[in-house]
Amino acid sequence: MSLEGRLESWGRGWRGPALAGVVALIAGLPGLLALPPLDRDESRFAEASAQMLESGDFVSPRFQDTPRFKKPAGIYWLQAASTAAIGRVEDRQIWTYRIPSLLGAMLAAAACAWGAGAFLQPGASLMAGALLGSTFLLSAEAAIAAADGVLAGAVTLAMAALARLYLAARGGPAAGGRVKALFWAGLIASVLVKGPIGPMVVVLTMIALSIWDRSGRWLKTIGWGWGLIALLAIAGPWAMAVTVASDGGFWGASLGGDLMPKLAGAAEHHGEPPGFYILLAPLMLFPATLALPAGLLAGWRLRAEPAVRFALCWLIPAWLVFEAVPTKLIHYPLPLYGALAWLMAVALTKPPNSWARRIGIVLAILAALVFAALGPAALARLGDARGSGWALLAAGLYLLAGATMAWLARSPARGLMLGGAAALAAHAVLLGLVLPGLRPLWLSNRAARALSAAGASPRQGVFPGPVTVAGYEEPSIVFLLGTDTELGDAQAAADAIADGRPAIVEARQGPAFQAALAAMGTKARRAGEGAGLDYSNGAHDVLQIFLPEHPPEAEP
Repeated sequence: MSLEGRLESWGRGWRGPALAGVVALIAGLPGLLALPPLDRDESRFAEASAQMLESGDFVSPRFQDTPRFKKPAGIYWLQAASTAAIGRVEDRQIWTYRIPSLLGAMLAAAACAWGAGAFLQPGASLMAGALLGSTFLLSAEAAIAAADGVLAGAVTLAMAALARLYLAARGGPAAGGRVKALFWAGLIASVLVKGPIGPMVVVLTMIALSIWDRSGRWLKTIGWGWGLIALLAIAGPWAMAVTVASDGGFWGASLGGDLMPKLAGAAEHHGEPPGFYILLAPLMLFPATLALPAGLLAGWRLRAEPAVRFALCWLIPAWLVFEAVPTKLIHYPLPLYGALAWLMAVALTKPPNSWARRIGIVLAILAALVFAALGPAALARLGDARGSGWALLAAGLYLLAGATMAWLARSPARGLMLGGAAALAAHAVLLGLVLPGLRPLWLSNRAARALSAAGASPRQGVFPGPVTVAGYEEPSIVFLLGTDTELGDAQAAADAIADGRPAIVEARQGPAFQAALAAMGTKARRAGEGAGLDYSNGAHDVLQIFLPEHPPEAEP
């Protein structure tokens, strides 16, 4: 059977979305299992979810004593649920908090294939989902305990269902109550996970389609009455509860402290000029990069077709908003990548355009070269050659992926399948072996392990807690050592030693720490250290483990 025949067979019925979800699973799982806790957002999300389980307060997310009111509680509920189901909060295993992100990525790929099935043959709709599931950006977000993988899944589900409703009104496959329910489920989930982003994408798409078609009558059929009631019934009780619990502070922090600064300027030093996401797209979409020029060309040439028109209205208005907002993070446009996957899948069903093919080859090779250089460059930057073998393997696989796609570019589907398989293997090695092996990057993880190796982790029952950390305040250290971890200065670390508790002191705080100990007539012994790069601020830190000179006596 030919490749095209196999794709048609694999893509029929439920198998197409299921296989697309498996591609996302393969892409995201290695990083999920292997990467230590990341700073800063991931560890803040995971710690707040852990504290929900510890405190039983599922209304007000907190990082230690600080409210986390920038995002709704949905992502914390999901992370807490996954940890409660398959782990223990006291173990502080980051992978249990990442499960919702992986499931969100799988949902995004599956929904992309399902939505494409309304206007493409089974093989092409499977390719649409697989293209999305294999992208570097989605696979990276699948491995991080944050909101964006789940958001991508929720928005893609809502948009796939909305597309089926739109196409049904224009003679496409029938779309009944189940499709409407999936639309509202995706939209409600997006609201609970990240507030206005999902509704923004949906509403902009509706407005653009209504203007383009000069009619919005089809919008009357999507179940506004019961859908909005469901939205209010599900999200409303939490919104009221958090309003009461925070005395209205949630809305001030979420809207005034998070959303508005991002709209008004470069919040948290993440400002980039317009066009930033366009320049990054060939990298973030890899290995689908090969089909990107052909997909954009198909979008222009076939814009009169309802399905292509929908994809363009999904993609362009929201993309322009993201480009116009001064604050930019690379994952912001991820909820729009499903539209690009649809356009690329449409292009694969048409005879390849020579110029689009050539540009795609160039972009794919450039992206492969950039990814191939990441591992060796990181090793050289950190001066750590222990992972050179894995870095070279990842580089070789990325180069193989680029070369395969270039060699088979006249048969884009075959090139993307074979080159994409090499790229998935490269992603797995990079995220699952190269990055976790860069020991200087994982200061918190090394400090926590050194503490356990010295028998001084409070969970081991020898020394009381909490641990005091001086001169180093990354959220990952709190997640790994526990909610009660004290972030303080040299004097606080000396007080911990005097109380019989462990302390972790960054070397710059060392002289002040020793002076404080001397002033108190207290002595400490050093039990280990870890040196490396705090990539959140670019500082080279040395974390030293100190214990009381005499271990506490065991209670009879």
